[in-house]
Amino acid sequence: MPQINIDRIEQDIIAISKFGFNEADRGVYRQGFTPEDMAARKWLSDTFEALGMDHRMDGAGNVIGRFGPADKPAIMIASHLDSVPAGGIFDGVLGVVAGLEVVRTLKENGVEPEFPIEIIGTSEEEGRFGGMLGAQAITGHLTHDWLDTAKDERGLALKDAMAEAGLNAQDALHAYRRPEEIHAFLELHVEQGPVLDTEKTTIGIVEGISGVFKWNCRLMGKADHAGTAPMNMRSDALMGMVDFAHEIQRIIDEEGTDKSRITIGHVALKPGFPHTVPGEADFTIVGRDLDEDVMKALSDACRRVLSSIARKHKLKFEYEEMSWLKPAYCDRSLMDLIESKTQELDYSYKIMPSGAGHDVQFFCNHTKAALIFVPSVNGVSHAPDEWTHWSDIERGAQLLFECVLDLAGSKAASEAPTAVNAD
Repeated sequence: MPQINIDRIEQDIIAISKFGFNEADRGVYRQGFTPEDMAARKWLSDTFEALGMDHRMDGAGNVIGRFGPADKPAIMIASHLDSVPAGGIFDGVLGVVAGLEVVRTLKENGVEPEFPIEIIGTSEEEGRFGGMLGAQAITGHLTHDWLDTAKDERGLALKDAMAEAGLNAQDALHAYRRPEEIHAFLELHVEQGPVLDTEKTTIGIVEGISGVFKWNCRLMGKADHAGTAPMNMRSDALMGMVDFAHEIQRIIDEEGTDKSRITIGHVALKPGFPHTVPGEADFTIVGRDLDEDVMKALSDACRRVLSSIARKHKLKFEYEEMSWLKPAYCDRSLMDLIESKTQELDYSYKIMPSGAGHDVQFFCNHTKAALIFVPSVNGVSHAPDEWTHWSDIERGAQLLFECVLDLAGSKAASEAPTAVNAD
């Protein structure tokens, strides 16, 4: 059985890490459509060229390399090339580089796929402009208005950032690929969480991407003097928020599942002075689960509990739902294939959800799609000390290769039937 070459994968990951690498904090700064990001895309295009693959950049900035026949639907192997500020070297990049190695291994073993294989370095997955642009473009989840108005946190317009990178934002609408053009979609990614590493498990077979709701919340009381206002006469907005924080586990125990998550990630107190009782607490609530009905139960419970706490502390409660993303489920037949190949390779594995978003989630309702995890050491990601052992990467890439080999209906060129003269 052909074996992937981990040395080549390591060399590729190190090569891409140099685009946007910061010596001061050892992090990678390669946000979407920055010069560093575009340089990484140029590297990928050049690598496709060296491998003899047909390649192009679509209107959304996705870099696509194709190996195999031109007239059949493609097996897409994809992940992103952009990073968060001060990110790690594996997030996203692993999935692209593993795809390159799949093609290299097929070519050097003389394997001709019945279905073509496309390696895609997707664009702007990390949400600099508020979405997953590359995956959304391919699956038809973009609008003219969004492309025209999206901005990053500094106020830079997406269309201007793309123009500086030599792209027209509206051309992203032409990157759409019809479902019948795609045979299957596969993504290999580091887990970005601690489960596989803690449990000493080699492979995560992802059953789906958790749905997410995000609220901006506000508890309003009365700012008061910290020395003269008696404790029992205060309308302390912070105390109300803290009471809610203590209720989160109970809400999950009663309304959620082992896949549920509720997080208060950002807090702002007003007036924000050490000697003043906080009169207002503004904070976010982000809830996640793999079942939308559970998400609704969690959100209803959060609203009830916050209303009750507000009455207890003499506060006014208001909230705004900023977003509601439904869960996305991976294809059962692809999951079965991955599980079968994992067993054949004798790797330990578990079926698990993904609490983080990935490119694959936009493909789940567009075609057959699946996601494979390998462990992140100590669960660290989106940070300079993100790490995955090369031995785990080797296993994940070999598993990806075995799955692609099965899906592609491949055979060695030397085994191709010889034409028979009918005379």
